[in-house]
Amino acid sequence: METLEFRFDSAPAARAADPALCGVVGSGNLEILIKTGIEPAACRVSIKTSARGFGEVWQAVLGEFAAGHPAGGTVIVINDMGATPAVVTLRLAQGLAEYLGGAR
Repeated sequence: METLEFRFDSAPAARAADPALCGVVGSGNLEILIKTGIEPAACRVSIKTSARGFGEVWQAVLGEFAAGHPAGGTVIVINDMGATPAVVTLRLAQGLAEYLGGAR
């Protein structure tokens, strides 16, 4: 397992009362937990992944997500079992939508 930590500037997200959890840890998939952070204009991401050596790919995918979505003021925790960038992007969008109250 490899652990990665990132911080990205991002537009502030509406503060949610409850954390959001989506996805399932399994082969080729991942689980994402989004909860309230303390930096209103930044998103912090912590990843535990079985796929070692992909830090630059993670940084690119997460940076693009943070730039295109209001994720400021959040902490995102990811448990990964080899998900592709497309699956990561999908789960991030699903988790953020739930966190913001749009997927209830």
